[in-house]
Amino acid sequence: MELRLIGHNYKYAAEQMLLTLYPDERPVYAAGDPAGDRAELCLEPGQAVCRLIRGGEAFVGRADVPGAANARERVRLEQQAVKLSFYRAGLAAGVRKPAWGALTGVKPGKLMARYLTQGRTAEDFARDFDVDPDRAALCRATTLAALEAKASLAPGDVGLYVGIPFCPTRCAYCSFISSAVGSDEKLMEPYLAALLGEIERTGAAVKAAGQRPVALYLGGGTPTTLTAEQLDTLCAALARHFDLSALREYTVEAGRPDTITAEKLAVLRARGVSRVSVNPQTMSDRVLEAIGRRHTARDVTEALALVRAAGDFAVNMDLIAGLPRDDPDTFARTVETVLDLAPENVTVHTLAIKNGSFLAQNRADLPDGEAVGRMLDGAGRALAAAGYEPYYLYRQKYMSGGFENVGWTKPGHRNLYNLLMMEELAPVIAMGAGASTKITGPDGSVRRHINPKYPREYIERLTIKSQARIR
Repeated sequence: MELRLIGHNYKYAAEQMLLTLYPDERPVYAAGDPAGDRAELCLEPGQAVCRLIRGGEAFVGRADVPGAANARERVRLEQQAVKLSFYRAGLAAGVRKPAWGALTGVKPGKLMARYLTQGRTAEDFARDFDVDPDRAALCRATTLAALEAKASLAPGDVGLYVGIPFCPTRCAYCSFISSAVGSDEKLMEPYLAALLGEIERTGAAVKAAGQRPVALYLGGGTPTTLTAEQLDTLCAALARHFDLSALREYTVEAGRPDTITAEKLAVLRARGVSRVSVNPQTMSDRVLEAIGRRHTARDVTEALALVRAAGDFAVNMDLIAGLPRDDPDTFARTVETVLDLAPENVTVHTLAIKNGSFLAQNRADLPDGEAVGRMLDGAGRALAAAGYEPYYLYRQKYMSGGFENVGWTKPGHRNLYNLLMMEELAPVIAMGAGASTKITGPDGSVRRHINPKYPREYIERLTIKSQARIR
């Protein structure tokens, strides 16, 4: 769709609302006289006006621009008004109301926190952005959990992330930096060597800065793709180069049940790991086959039995609503099966179709947004009835139905790392291919440093750095 910006240049705000209202369209900026479907987004003194042309018919949306205390606040309010005017024009044109209304950001909790600290309510939040009341209540609950976590942090507290970009196979929905072990097994040893060098250098810098890790997370990919010996080497290096005496939790993604063994679990237990993720995504064999997994639902159950037998691990299980060949009834059975297994955490994701994934080019058998909404709502009711509480929430681009991802927890088992990362409560120091370090400033600003993306590139770059230090 053509976007025409009049009196401003808030392209990002306009494009985010276009994605919300018309997810299959992409922005076009054309010169010359306007023609065809378009959104004319005009910023005037005190208000934003959108004139949306669809099929030759015009629809108008308006939004006031409140007074601002400073220039930065004025920009934020003007962008918000531009989005609201576009949103209102879209609804007038017949777009179905999204569950999150006019909100486009991936972290609605940041906005909710502003409301709560100003003495405003979830009802105000829902009204101002046309958010469904149940989503506003969910956001309030997760925001309160984030505020509690923030209050528990001391100056210098940081999170650590270590990325292992290898998996047994690549899932159809995956856009992460991961390599199938079958084709890239020869990279694992040189990758680990490069990573150990980065761990040594990063550990020295963290100690010199007077920072202390309070949460450590090994993600990927699938870290348990490494052998037991490799896992032990990695964990030993982390303990040697970082002061882990203040660590509150130590998580390892053992996401694929076909990578979990008693020997690996014994290493993790001996090295102080306190939490593991066993991530089925679905407990339907039909859906597992459709997404390219080489294991069955029974394998998940057997892997979890190994975890429980190995020691006192807290367990997270990830599920995804919206996978191919899934439907609300099958997803409800998945949730019921997972609840019978009683993990301490359950994370319910909404499928996001990302560039680089198999599903970006092959969307057959995907449930529609209405079906995905039924999956999520049913899961939320079942989890709440089983005693789980929502504790973190975030959204992504290209999510089915424009919904959300939510972490649910049994009381006393919130994962601090997830809160640090998703709510940007403290710096997260990241190591490994594609790892993204986030440095948070006192004003809430976030600076990022992203490592080389692919394992081979990472190995080459880190090897050059190590050789330079030796010289």
